[in-house]
Amino acid sequence: MVGGSCARRLARRSRSALIAALTVLLVQTLIVWNFSSLDSGEERDSRGGSSLREKRDQVAGNKGGNGHYLEPGAPARQQRQQQQQHRHSPPGRGVQQPDGYYSHRPKEKTRVDSNNENSVPKDFENIDNSNFGARSQPQRQTVGGAHSKEQREHLQEKVHARQQVWRENPPGLGRSSNEVLPLGHRPVMAGSNSSYPGGGHGAGGRSRQGQRPSQASQAQAQHRHLHPNRKQATAPPLDVTYDQPPKCDISGKEAISALSRSKSKECRQQIAEVYCRHKDGRLMPEKVTRYCPLEGKANANVHWEEDSAESFTPKPVRIAFVLVVHGRASRQFQRLFKAIYHSSHFYYIHVDQRSNYLHRQVQAMALQYSNVRVTPWRMATIWGGASLLTMYLRSMADLLAMKDWSWDFFINLSAADYPIRTNNQLVAFLSKYRDMNFIKSHGRDNARFIRKQGLDRLFYECDTHMWRLGDRKIPEGISVDGGSDWFLLNRMFVEYVINSKDDLVNSMKRFYAYTLLPAESFFHTVLENSAHCESMVDNNLRITNWNRKLGCKCQYKHIVDWCGCSPNDFKPADFHRFQQTARPTFFARKFEASVNQEVLNQLDAYLFGPFPQGTPALRSYWESVHDEADGVAALSDTQLTYYHSFSRLGLARAAASLQGDPQDNSCRYFPMGHPVSVHLYFQSDQFQGYLVKHHATNLATSKLETLETWVSLKRNFRMTAPSSSTFSRLQFAEIGTEWDAKERLFRNFGGLMGPMDETVGMQKWSKGPNVTVTVVWIDPTNVIAATYDILIDAGAEFTHYRPPLNQPLRPGVWSVRILHHWSPVAETRFLVAPLAFSKHQPIRQEDALKLHSGPAKNSYMEQSFHGLNPVLNIPVSLDSLERAKRNAALTGSELERWVDGAVGELWEAADVCAAGPTACPVMQACPKTRWSSLSPDPKAQLGAPGADGRIR
Repeated sequence: MVGGSCARRLARRSRSALIAALTVLLVQTLIVWNFSSLDSGEERDSRGGSSLREKRDQVAGNKGGNGHYLEPGAPARQQRQQQQQHRHSPPGRGVQQPDGYYSHRPKEKTRVDSNNENSVPKDFENIDNSNFGARSQPQRQTVGGAHSKEQREHLQEKVHARQQVWRENPPGLGRSSNEVLPLGHRPVMAGSNSSYPGGGHGAGGRSRQGQRPSQASQAQAQHRHLHPNRKQATAPPLDVTYDQPPKCDISGKEAISALSRSKSKECRQQIAEVYCRHKDGRLMPEKVTRYCPLEGKANANVHWEEDSAESFTPKPVRIAFVLVVHGRASRQFQRLFKAIYHSSHFYYIHVDQRSNYLHRQVQAMALQYSNVRVTPWRMATIWGGASLLTMYLRSMADLLAMKDWSWDFFINLSAADYPIRTNNQLVAFLSKYRDMNFIKSHGRDNARFIRKQGLDRLFYECDTHMWRLGDRKIPEGISVDGGSDWFLLNRMFVEYVINSKDDLVNSMKRFYAYTLLPAESFFHTVLENSAHCESMVDNNLRITNWNRKLGCKCQYKHIVDWCGCSPNDFKPADFHRFQQTARPTFFARKFEASVNQEVLNQLDAYLFGPFPQGTPALRSYWESVHDEADGVAALSDTQLTYYHSFSRLGLARAAASLQGDPQDNSCRYFPMGHPVSVHLYFQSDQFQGYLVKHHATNLATSKLETLETWVSLKRNFRMTAPSSSTFSRLQFAEIGTEWDAKERLFRNFGGLMGPMDETVGMQKWSKGPNVTVTVVWIDPTNVIAATYDILIDAGAEFTHYRPPLNQPLRPGVWSVRILHHWSPVAETRFLVAPLAFSKHQPIRQEDALKLHSGPAKNSYMEQSFHGLNPVLNIPVSLDSLERAKRNAALTGSELERWVDGAVGELWEAADVCAAGPTACPVMQACPKTRWSSLSPDPKAQLGAPGADGRIR
């Protein structure tokens, strides 16, 4: 009995212990689940997970009765479950945008005046400049580990509070539109402005007539998981090597980031040395002497008198124009030079080290004029880089050393500038204020400007990149100033900056050698704190086309560890701004003839009078893309493939001019060598195509001739919706690369794309009601590569998105369809050309197979969209897949025929001409055409100065 009693007591104790253990385990599980749901909710949201999917649903503007979205046709129980899940989902914050994510920034009032030219956004606090290592970022505490009772209660309260906020203020109500909806199932319910095939309209999910429910369900499943959660690819940490080990412990996050990203060993060595010198206090001046007798900022007032500006000046000033140019727009530069030239002034031209074509053009131009010189040295300057200030200081020193050039003012200009007043007006004004210095200050809170401009950060330039290395202090004793890096300085102040050895100049040269955008602050700070401070005029005599909404896209982050802005190009609608007389202005920027040339024509007519009636090429513009002297290495394999194909299209057109006479070879050619030159051709500010100059052997004479072929792009966009359709907002759609969000155009004109290019889809809209459209990308074998939705708000003008497609893209003609309510609205086509070259040599079969076989497993994304083919009536053809497989192995002449056939589907040879002697009797001479790059262009042609000292 005793033994049995003991056994029963032990059994009861065991059961009690087991129940207690299970209870504790259950409680711990609930607590951990609660904490982990909070943490995972935040984390998933930041990575673009399920919370973002819920946000997308709410953004689309289709809400059910309780503000959450239901799939059509779902059972009531399932709907209640979805509602319950939405009700308890934690709110998201800080959604990370996928590559190519497009969204307008919060609207900012556009400044019409905009002479306050700073290259950093005014709304600095709203710009994230911390992605290269923040100076102080609190680390998120890991949730779900061991916590005290107080911590657990606090977290639980936080969860409940956020859930309450989530219920009362569902996300998406204030979300900006015009953006790709990248995640989650598509919202379809009552009041929806979009629907699926079979999805119907309304909460009941009625099927659309003529649609099979199975196909609709499959389509929804395909579309619903378009963008699965993708982990960010993080490169493995680099093994940082040096010629000599650093002299200090490099512990700063920003410096470590710079070292891991820099490419060359020399650059890493320099970064380490600069960091260690700064850490030891040997780099930056701590205190600087101020020599200005005034307290605060001086600003002399000047007056603009339009009527007296042309008055005779007894001793007119002479100006040294420093022209800082780069790129390939030689004709626009010649037009600028023609407008500002006078034999009394001097022109010193610096061409970027990477712009060899332009350098050759400028050197040839300089030989025509005794008062024009090109710098014997060249630098590769970058936006925001210290090299730009070095270039200016070196140019100033050169000008002071030229004893035969007696000048009074230093003016810097770029090829994107243009005068808006005559030379005589400028000279009259500067002669009146010859002791002044004209420089534009930021005109706002100085502490905010320092922070916004990054002046309290240490930067260093190497590998054509401006690296951010950490914090620094502003020197004591002086007032740091800044603004525009375009200025007019008198010779006295320039001599002081170059030749003075005082503490202010020496210290500022040290300080600004490690500063972001130093040219926007160095001259301001030296002038304001020097004995010349009373000569400062807060006006650089220019007007700049700032549009912060478009220009502040952080477009320079690939070369600068900071976020900056760039002004927009002027258009004809801005012309009235040049005629204002409220303050003296003599120059404006920016202008790009490849974007808009008409505004330059208007300015020319305003300043110098119109060209004579019948002057050729007034609305034509040519810009170089390639020149033989650049070498074939300057071209990509994609460009080389296209240009060769364009040449062959021209030869085929020349042969066709004989109307198929098999006995006459006088207009039949065999292509020879690489292209001689390539130009972009514009007419009335519309891109007209490429002009390819090339060699070919005439089959009748066996002599080498030089021809130029004009190829134009066929119309590849078409509206597929009937004219009576209620959807009429879409104006145009295009696929390309090098999208310029500021000017809203593709810099890769005509979209010359190959298998390894990252394509961007763009749509242009008119104003109208909010709408959501579906975009479907289809490859040449009818494989659906991608599909996504775009929400367009009432005032949207442009949307663009880069789908993350796996490469290589299959060569051939692609199509992109735009659907509304899953009904076709429009379609555009684009070409992914097979490459005939690899590393500038004819491609080998093994390389061709790698580049032309499409992505691995024929999958452009992690998910297949095969189920959408029957819904969209896109037949899957096994023959086209087999043909694509055979084409992928082609080389030599067979590959050229494939390339020419594909290029010929979207391009055509509009005309061909002879650049020299030719045996073809029907071939016209290039100088006598209106389109050839050799035809007359009076706007940009230079000549000898007239009796008045001017060219124009």
